[in-house]
Amino acid sequence: MRLALFGGTFDPIHNAHLTVAREAADQFHLDQVWFIPAAHPPHKSGQTATSYEDRYRMVELACRADARFRPSRLEAGEQQSYSIDTLERVRAMGEEPYFIIGADAFADIASWHRWRDLIRIAQFIVVTRPGHDYRAPEGARVERLDTVALPVSSSEIRRRLAAGETPPELPREVAAYIRDKGLYRSALRTASRS
Repeated sequence: MRLALFGGTFDPIHNAHLTVAREAADQFHLDQVWFIPAAHPPHKSGQTATSYEDRYRMVELACRADARFRPSRLEAGEQQSYSIDTLERVRAMGEEPYFIIGADAFADIASWHRWRDLIRIAQFIVVTRPGHDYRAPEGARVERLDTVALPVSSSEIRRRLAAGETPPELPREVAAYIRDKGLYRSALRTASRS
């Protein structure tokens, strides 16, 4: 099976995430893309705006958009959500997945937990805008995914939700879930987190 892992806080998941996953699946002939919400993301200061369970449920709803998309609980629990641990767990299942990562995050890869191990075992799909360059660490195996998916700020989506708006960047089912659960109403205090 050709598989890619796509991690993040997904707070909330939005259409640009889905577009990137769809383009990666098309370009690299992927059978599945696993969306993996981080329970405790190490690169985010403080807490996420919503609970892990709510973020997972939004991912679950969004994954209905494409039969290749799968929600995953690989980073559920109380431990820090380190990408290397997730990748090692999936490899222990006998899979050799790609790892989808934005160019901005990839530029900071040397600050990640056990980043040299991650570089050694991961095959990256680095998502970038056409014409933008980035530097890959020595030894990194990188495939480039140029996308015209519009950059979307999760913090801006949270700000608009807190103001009572329904941002068009949200999948319809996700927007309905947020509305029904009353999520992000107090997000003004966390709007600076992305």
